[in-house]
Amino acid sequence: MIEIGLRHTSELTVTDAVTAIAAGSGDMPVLATPMMMALMENAAMLAVKDELPEGCTTVGGHIESSHLKPSKTGAVVRAEAEVTKVDGKKISFRVAAYCGDTLLGEGTHLRFIVEREKFLQRL
Repeated sequence: MIEIGLRHTSELTVTDAVTAIAAGSGDMPVLATPMMMALMENAAMLAVKDELPEGCTTVGGHIESSHLKPSKTGAVVRAEAEVTKVDGKKISFRVAAYCGDTLLGEGTHLRFIVEREKFLQRL
């Protein structure tokens, strides 16, 4: 059962592979905004993973986040996700990313519970 307050933290080390240059979202050697948001999605996905019915997963539906500070190569970034609302198959999260104690970005994320096989058959 998915409950409000479930949390997870995901981490990554900023490497050349996750910079704005590599992602094509900018031309600076800093953590790309899309990669920060992907880390937030990962934390949300993992926050509820163990509570889902067998054969189910979640897929992202919407994410909105600020990106306030850059992170250089070698920095360790962590994303935190917390369930804030559950409405049937819709799960809402508060998400935030940090480097140490510095807030890098924060926002909201919506995920939907889907049956894995049915979802893939619709492709």
